[in-house]
Amino acid sequence: MVIDKNTVYKVADLARIEIKDTEVDALTQEMNKILTFMEKLNELDTEGVKPLVYMNEEANVWREDVAKNEISVEDGLKNSAVHNESFFMVPKIIEK
Repeated sequence: MVIDKNTVYKVADLARIEIKDTEVDALTQEMNKILTFMEKLNELDTEGVKPLVYMNEEANVWREDVAKNEISVEDGLKNSAVHNESFFMVPKIIEK
């Protein structure tokens, strides 16, 4: 498969990214290099190789999820610039 300019524009559209016309030639070359590398990888004999699920063999250590009250409301609000008795006060960022 060979990547052309139309394919680059289509991939950019699907990825919702804007590319400049001056970048298309460089992106075409880079994407073709990636495909060439992937084709080279497909030539490898992977018979008998276990699929890689995790990067290391270590098992994840899970802990029980227990809610703890480790800090009081007063201590949590100590370093806040603006607050009331129970909450941080922040500027409104969503306009209706």
